[in-house]
Amino acid sequence: MNVGIDGIEIRTGRLKLDLPGTFAPAKGEDPGKYTKGLGLHVSALPDAYEDIVTMAANASRRLLERKNVSPADIGRIDVATESAFDNSKPVSTYVAGCLEQVFDGDFTHANKGERKFACVSGTQVLDDAFNWVRAGRSRGRAALVVATDTALYARDDPGEATQGAGAVAMLVDRDPDLVSFGDAQGIGSVDETDFLKPNQQFPSVDGKRSMQVYLARMREALQDFARNGGDIHPDTFSLVPFHTPFPGMVRKAAALGFRHSIRDTSVEDRLADQIGRQPRPEAFDDHEAYLDGIKSYTDELRQTTTYEEWYERTVEPTLDIAREVGNWYSGSVHVARTAGLKHAFETDRALTGKNLLVASYGSGAQAEIHAETVQPGWRDEIAQLNIDEQLDRRYDLTFEEYEAIHDVHNHDETTDLEPFTTPTEEFVFDGWGRMGERKYTYVE
Repeated sequence: MNVGIDGIEIRTGRLKLDLPGTFAPAKGEDPGKYTKGLGLHVSALPDAYEDIVTMAANASRRLLERKNVSPADIGRIDVATESAFDNSKPVSTYVAGCLEQVFDGDFTHANKGERKFACVSGTQVLDDAFNWVRAGRSRGRAALVVATDTALYARDDPGEATQGAGAVAMLVDRDPDLVSFGDAQGIGSVDETDFLKPNQQFPSVDGKRSMQVYLARMREALQDFARNGGDIHPDTFSLVPFHTPFPGMVRKAAALGFRHSIRDTSVEDRLADQIGRQPRPEAFDDHEAYLDGIKSYTDELRQTTTYEEWYERTVEPTLDIAREVGNWYSGSVHVARTAGLKHAFETDRALTGKNLLVASYGSGAQAEIHAETVQPGWRDEIAQLNIDEQLDRRYDLTFEEYEAIHDVHNHDETTDLEPFTTPTEEFVFDGWGRMGERKYTYVE
């Protein structure tokens, strides 16, 4: 059975913070720290009436409308987030309630849930939907899968510049228009404490450790993917979307992944005259010496034309949107997939029948590698995205305005602030209910 993503929509926060032009001067820092080091230019932030529910519901509404899908056609609604505000009631119920305000019918029959495993949960809900359809339990219905997060950090935290806010809604069904999923899957999962939120809104992060854990779990997942029958040769894949906490992290991960995937291949053979063959553990007296050898080889590998051309073709296009929105946690890798396909559409690149290698990650920590095949309807699907329009219409915050809106979304603060933008044809946060629940309304 051919199962995968039939449609996709992106919803970004309505505000933006210019990192080199506004954030860096206010911090007294070099703008290049953000644009060259992190690889980020802009953070997307939510206005006063936006949150994880409104962004998820707005992305889902547009997706269902343009795919001509009614509530009766949806058998499950799954939301991935690490920004949930309730430890019992899932975000998916709020999203369903919003959608029922504008669609005929209801989602009474639809199974609803919420997934949590940091950023990798966005891929886990895709896996759940894929397995549900493949198992024959969908009864001809599709799954609505949404990854939504407001990725804010405490003020002056080192991660503050990587902030972002947005949602990615995906429709999973048989005979998909966008991509189909392969069967092979690779997992790298270890109990780690690199990034966590123990009963708190803003994360506690060990930045250096988190980068090391990210790379280690990605390597394990790639190895597991190969053990499970996945082809990891770099020529197999036209695009390689990574979880993108910031593009600079992907630059590191891509080089390590490429090095591993060319081992004992003709690519390594061709490069041997330039940089030698990859170090093997048995050639060294101790593990530290081996690691030094691997690092030196990887540094040289990055400088080769072979690697540079591969990176520019398969990875660089997937970072276009991330640079303009920051980290969306559970939605990050799905933004990367969308950016790569969008770039291919705009450059008239032939991708039908080509493969993607999707590399997801979540702190705590787990990575997942799986392959996808681009379907014949991908061009029509990508052509209907309006992400450029959304990016262009965002309100450009001053630093003082940024400080104020950050307080609005800080659960420890009580701040009333007039919105910077005017909502139209969208769901908005509309105050509190009798039990302290959040209420939502559709604004014409």
